[in-house]
Amino acid sequence: MMSMLAILISLGLLMYLAYRGITVLLLAPLMGALAVMLSGDGGLLLPIYTSTFMTALGGYVMQFLPIFLLGSLFGQLMADSGAANTLAHWIVRSVGERRAILTVVLACGLLTYGGVSLFVVAFAIYPVAVTLFKTAEVPKRLIPGTIALGAFTFTMTALPGTPAIQNAIPIPYYGTNVFAAPGLGVIAAAFMLTVGLWWLQRRAAQAKAAGEGFGDHVHASEDAAAADQAGKGRFSTMPVALALLPLLLVVGINAVFTYLVFPQVDFTFLKEQFPNLDPQKNLGLWSLIIALALACATLVVVRLGHWTDLKDTVNKGIFGFMLPLFNTASEVGYGAVIAGLAGFALIRDAVLNVAPSNPLISEAVAMNIMAGITGSSSGGLSIALQTLGADYLRMANEAGISPELLHRVAVMAAGGMDTLPHCGAIITLLAICKLTHRDSYKDIAAVTILVPLPALIIVITLGTLFGSF
Repeated sequence: MMSMLAILISLGLLMYLAYRGITVLLLAPLMGALAVMLSGDGGLLLPIYTSTFMTALGGYVMQFLPIFLLGSLFGQLMADSGAANTLAHWIVRSVGERRAILTVVLACGLLTYGGVSLFVVAFAIYPVAVTLFKTAEVPKRLIPGTIALGAFTFTMTALPGTPAIQNAIPIPYYGTNVFAAPGLGVIAAAFMLTVGLWWLQRRAAQAKAAGEGFGDHVHASEDAAAADQAGKGRFSTMPVALALLPLLLVVGINAVFTYLVFPQVDFTFLKEQFPNLDPQKNLGLWSLIIALALACATLVVVRLGHWTDLKDTVNKGIFGFMLPLFNTASEVGYGAVIAGLAGFALIRDAVLNVAPSNPLISEAVAMNIMAGITGSSSGGLSIALQTLGADYLRMANEAGISPELLHRVAVMAAGGMDTLPHCGAIITLLAICKLTHRDSYKDIAAVTILVPLPALIIVITLGTLFGSF
């Protein structure tokens, strides 16, 4: 009982202190140590740190470093080449300035589905959003929710083939790929997009009826400067086809290797040199690595002669992957420590028994809980799969449920409660928009929590009735 209480205290402090802005890099080992001490295993603290925490952290880094690195580099290349800006302005011209909310959602969705980091998207789209929302007289307080709908929801967890790290994390646990359960993913994405847009446009209509315009803000001069910069459109003369090409390559090359190339390769020749390697559990990651690498190389080549400082862009992209990777890896290390405590067995059994006849429900609950506690979809997903992934795969096999369906439910569930107020991505988004939780969190929560949860229920229901499709 004391061990279980120690875990709850540790998790509560982790959530509270992360909300207060303390880095997970420090919190994860400290809160893990606190849980060990309170559970009465203080004498094993250093062995647990070196053999459990660091082993789990290192294993995660070894597994996912290429995805984080290439994803960060690709996002920086898209931003500094002008491709992201070109695509944003192309969508503005195509959809229309008066349809501000739809335009921003589509711009964010296109960029994130193409592999651009959600943080890069937020920085790139915010100035465009300021211009559009002012023109359409839509309240600025709705900008964070609009960006969040386009970048943090359907393109992150539901659309098949999305290169978001959340969609890659289950691959080595379930032996799947980023296109898992494509039909269900499309249905869920359509639901989130449609209902999310309905919510935001309804809120805008209410504001218009009340006579509320864009609003007066203390950072009005900075917003004006950002809008002016967006209007100038740095590298806006870049052809739209070239700007779209890298995004299409990320998804297209990934699909080619996943469905056409790798299925034709006999990997038995690897057994002698890599006896512990299971190629089938790595093919999805290998496909994504190849796609991101080729997209980065293509973007560099097509913009030769137009880079202001290619070396600086590459350096920023490479350095930018480290903090997200080690934040998530530290959370995985923390989860491994917690999983080794006696009290965790009680928590694990309680979660696994939520719906013993349907592991999809149990998995959805576990992913939501861990994502909510950590304030991170990737962190919560990683911890849950590290500790419970093997159990869910076994239960799914026994129940005749495909790993692809298990994959899609896990990713979508991690994108449910992850955006509670202490979520680092939400705090960063509000800082970019120069707004507060009081101003905008209600609408962020509506489109990133209240909308994705019914979509998850739809996927579980359809998957249970008809299987993975």
